[in-house]
Formats: sequence, structure tokens, C-alpha cells
Amino acid sequence: MDQIAVLIPCYNEEKTVEKVVQDFRQVLPEAVIYVYDNNSSDRTVELAEAAGAVVRHEYQQGKGNVIRRMFREIDAQVYIMTDGDDTYPAEYAREMVDRVLVHQADMVVGDRLSSTYFSENKRPFHNFGNSLVRGTINRLFHTEIKDIMTGYRAFSYQFVKTFPVLSKGFEIETEMTIHAADKNMQVDNVIIEYRDRPEGSESKLNTYSDGAKVLMSISKLYRNYKPMNFFGMLSLALTVISAGFFIPVLLEYVSTGQVPRFPTLIVCGFALMTAIQSVFAGLILAAGAQRNRQEFEMNLIRVDMHYKELMKDEQ
Repeated sequence: MDQIAVLIPCYNEEKTVEKVVQDFRQVLPEAVIYVYDNNSSDRTVELAEAAGAVVRHEYQQGKGNVIRRMFREIDAQVYIMTDGDDTYPAEYAREMVDRVLVHQADMVVGDRLSSTYFSENKRPFHNFGNSLVRGTINRLFHTEIKDIMTGYRAFSYQFVKTFPVLSKGFEIETEMTIHAADKNMQVDNVIIEYRDRPEGSESKLNTYSDGAKVLMSISKLYRNYKPMNFFGMLSLALTVISAGFFIPVLLEYVSTGQVPRFPTLIVCGFALMTAIQSVFAGLILAAGAQRNRQEFEMNLIRVDMHYKELMKDEQ
């Protein structure tokens, strides 16, 4: 088991990967630096190996796929995840490691949004998207996480080995954040200085398509983790719509004794029935979500026991 594992997913980062590896080796000399190449067509692998990184490969395209393999293959007391584009300074890594090892944090978030992100980042829609996602998740899940989509994080062994990676792409950071919030894990924030990509280095994140995937991911995770809230809001919306169309029909009936708009009345009835069904769907799924949380806690105990056994073997 490694004491510290630095995880760097890479796809065509030849301009920056060597510097990133060297920076983290200098700040965390006891760490093992892993670069997971995701089908790069440039010199990323060659330069990472030359800088002293352990290079491995993930052939399914997508950051989520890379992180799934990383978490599955590597055992460490603490994990640092960063990007290979040199936007996250390595000097904050020691503080993030200490938050896990000393303060027992399950996940430490490298918070860009409280420092230089909005001034350094040259893509205004990315700025808007980060703010939108942060506000949405903090409201829906009642959290106070400062940066939802940062790629600079530290994790405990327990988090890594109990986190089910379902996302294939850039939605992975959102999934991590919501998982931690739902499972009542300790999440700490460390404010970091963000710097934009150096000239010639191109972002792999598509503002619109990947942004839409992130928002869809939030919706799906909210439905799965908070089904009573999700279907309760759906039920409320259907009830309001049904009532809005039904009231004029009712008033007309009271005044004339006739119902000339039977199709509207029928639609109102079906909408109300769907609202009632949504409530019961939410109740049933909420019971399942509660059972999943209980099973997660039991699995967490087993993982913690395995971690302690590994630590004894290391000693």
C-alpha cells in the first residue's frame, strides 16, 4: 500500500504533464505519482515516464472511466487527484493530505472559485456553469461545498473503495460531490490558486455538451438519492397544473350547472392521478434509498476493517 498516491488522468497533455509530475514529486517526495493515459496520440506517455511517473493505461475514453480504473487498482492511505494540464498548483497538496490523515476528512476539495478562478479562466460560460452547478447542488443537497467541479481533490482510502463510479466523462466530479453529501461524509475545502492553461494547451471539456451532461447527471442523482423530494416536486407541479385548469371548469359549472369542456376535465383528472402515483413512487423509492444507505454503512465498516488489516501488514 502506498502512503500517498497522486493520480493524474491524462489525454494529450504533452505540453504540461512533465512539469505536473515534477512539481508533485518535489512537494510530496514520498508519494507515488501515477499517470493514467487515456489514448493520447502525442508524447504524454513518454514525457510522464521520463519525469518519473508510473504510467498505466485506460482504453475506454472518458475521465470517469479513467478514475474508475485508478480507484480499483491503487491502494493508498491517501489519494491526491489532479489534472495533467498544470492548472492546479502542487504546493497545496501537503495541506490536502494532512486534512485526510490528521483531520480524518473523507474528501478534500481544492476550491478554485473562492480565489482566482473567475479572473484566470478565459471562458465565461465555464464561469457561469460552475456557479450554476455549485448553487444547484448546495440547495438540493443542503451542503456548503465551495467548488463542485474542481479536478483537484484528496480522498481517504474509505472514500475511494466505497465510491461506485458510474459516470464515464466529466460528470465524475459532480457524482463524487453528491455521493459524499448523501452519505454524510466529511468534506473539507482548501482554497487554492487556479491558473489558466498555458498557451497551446487545449481543454478537453466542451462547454455546452459536457455542461448538459453535468446538469442531467445532477437530475438523475437527485432522483436516485432524494426520490421523495424529486417525485414530491413532480407531484406538486402536476397538482398545480391540474388545479389551474380545473378551477375555471368548476366555476363555470357552479354558475351554469353545465360542463361544456369535458376534455379539460378528463385531462385534469388524469394529471391528478399521475400526481398521486408520483407520491407513492417517491415513498417506495425513498424506502429503497434508505436501505441503500444502511448497506453502504455496513460496507464502509468492512472496508475500514480491511484498511486496518493492510496497515498492520505494512507495519
